[in-house]
Amino acid sequence: MKVIAGSATAWPLVARATEPAMPVIGFLDSGSPANMDENLAGFRRGLGETGFAEGKNVTIEYRWAQGHYDQLPALAAELVRWPVNVIVATRSPAPALAAKARTSTIPIVFQTGSDPVKDGLVASLNRPGGNVTGATRQTLEMTPKRLGLIHELAPKATAIGLLVNPKGLQSAVQVQEMQDATRARGMILHVANASTVGELDTAIAAVVQSGVAVLIEGNDPLFIDQRKHIVALTNSHKIPTIFFERGAVVDGGLMGYSSNFSDSFHQVGAYVGRILKGEKPADLPVVQPTKFELVINLKTAKAIGLTIPSGVLAIADEVIE
Repeated sequence: MKVIAGSATAWPLVARATEPAMPVIGFLDSGSPANMDENLAGFRRGLGETGFAEGKNVTIEYRWAQGHYDQLPALAAELVRWPVNVIVATRSPAPALAAKARTSTIPIVFQTGSDPVKDGLVASLNRPGGNVTGATRQTLEMTPKRLGLIHELAPKATAIGLLVNPKGLQSAVQVQEMQDATRARGMILHVANASTVGELDTAIAAVVQSGVAVLIEGNDPLFIDQRKHIVALTNSHKIPTIFFERGAVVDGGLMGYSSNFSDSFHQVGAYVGRILKGEKPADLPVVQPTKFELVINLKTAKAIGLTIPSGVLAIADEVIE
């Protein structure tokens, strides 16, 4: 019986030895898996359109920094040592920069809200060069539109708030761009800093007490992870808030203006599939959004005592009632 059992277990090992190795995708993110279901579904949909399915003909190794940006270099190095065939780096430039610092040969596909040229990820949008390409949501370029919405919501506003994570790579740029824009309009900007869950309550309460008319949520994975908590806080303070992603509005936030996160992840998935089939990152232009969505939650507006002007409702892409 022992001999038969030994023989039975030997056959699969021989068979596996003759099969090609299943490609491995390294997935690196500075946040956590919280509230990522829709985005990951978009990513897998893009992979599927190029013939790849997780667990069937491709493996995905996930690494989440849980908001600890200082852990990204070690996580990136771990994926490089694996070794993976492609590294996906999402939601901010930090994971992509960490991966780029660890390898110049493994393809890297990023998904970020900032300018990848300014971040040093690619040489240009049309001709990325090197081993890096991806998709940008251009979140940081929406400041003028968001300020325009604020003027419509609170035409007499002289002070607005900006919630940022000071540990995020994009935060300094977000603050500077918002300061320049508000100064040009004769407005005062109050910055609320929160890099942990525990700091959110204090930061939002402080900025509300400063007398701001509207709060703008900066772009950071922490705020996606904690979006239900942030929605509850801003609604309890009855402070009109403009979020940087649609999911927050679906969860009860007042308003969101951004490109579509799921679409961006879908584009990343498609690029990863094309690279696994032999295309080179240097030949794949950085994907830019073609549409920006304004989503408004009327139920929330009523709850915080705000009337949304008809002109703003008229240009909304989606109204939740």
